[in-house]
Amino acid sequence: MNYSLRQLRVFVAVSRYGSFSRAGESIGLSQSAVSHSMKELEAEMGVRLLDRTTREVALTDAGLRLANRVEPLLDELHAMLLDTRSFGTQHNGRVRIASSQTISAQLMPQCIASGALQYPDIRVLLRDQAQQLVLNSVRNAEVDFGIVIDPGENTDLDCEPILHEPFLMMCREDHALAALPVVKWQALNGQKLVLQDYASGSRILIDGALKTQKVKAEIVQEIGHPATLFPMVEAGIGISVIPALALPGPEGSKLVVKSLVPEINRVLMLVKRKNRSLSPAAQAIWQVVKEQAVLLSEKRSQQGVFGS
Repeated sequence: MNYSLRQLRVFVAVSRYGSFSRAGESIGLSQSAVSHSMKELEAEMGVRLLDRTTREVALTDAGLRLANRVEPLLDELHAMLLDTRSFGTQHNGRVRIASSQTISAQLMPQCIASGALQYPDIRVLLRDQAQQLVLNSVRNAEVDFGIVIDPGENTDLDCEPILHEPFLMMCREDHALAALPVVKWQALNGQKLVLQDYASGSRILIDGALKTQKVKAEIVQEIGHPATLFPMVEAGIGISVIPALALPGPEGSKLVVKSLVPEINRVLMLVKRKNRSLSPAAQAIWQVVKEQAVLLSEKRSQQGVFGS
């Protein structure tokens, strides 16, 4: 059967008012439009629903049976649509986010705190993961969205850049490079490096930077968790290349951080599944993360990367 929701609504109005003209007035249609709609519905259903006289319109037995069943269904459908519309504008519920470890430690606390102030009815649940696991969580719809280092070409993800941050050199305060105002990438030639492993989205970018700058260094340790880099370098095992977001280091440590020139940046991105809409709550927190990234960028431009 090829009848429409509009035809059923017109039929319910006619059954209520017993008149084409009064039914038309109640739903904003002309009398002729109501009559035409009823003829189409009867033709489609193959049964007479209305008995028409010059003074009134009366329901047939089939029409009465249909009216008694379809009217409450239409009322329920209307209520459901209103509820759905209301949900589509609500800023409440849970928002699940996945982010890699330095992002979780240095950016997300401010995002969660700001989100709680702006949207007290939204609860943000953070999943702290390595980069590839973040991407998998987004693809598998285990989270609403993720925050990662630029994942490169991904045809199944929508990515939005939110922050550019430079790579820095970290060494002990008694290291020869610690005395320099800035450190050229070429100064890393022959050095022993302690770097994060390839679970980090930064590692492939650091490798690319070393190659581009024609640096040949010895990778003496590959670390899974970024916090482990600090004691490794402080112990004199090697120097490291870290993103600015890894700062500040441990209080009271004998570590020095220097800018690397030329400046090479990594890009932080918000990622979600392509062609999938975020809930209003998730969209609100997505915007909060963007705002906090802008605030961090402005703070760095005013105070410098090493500002407190």
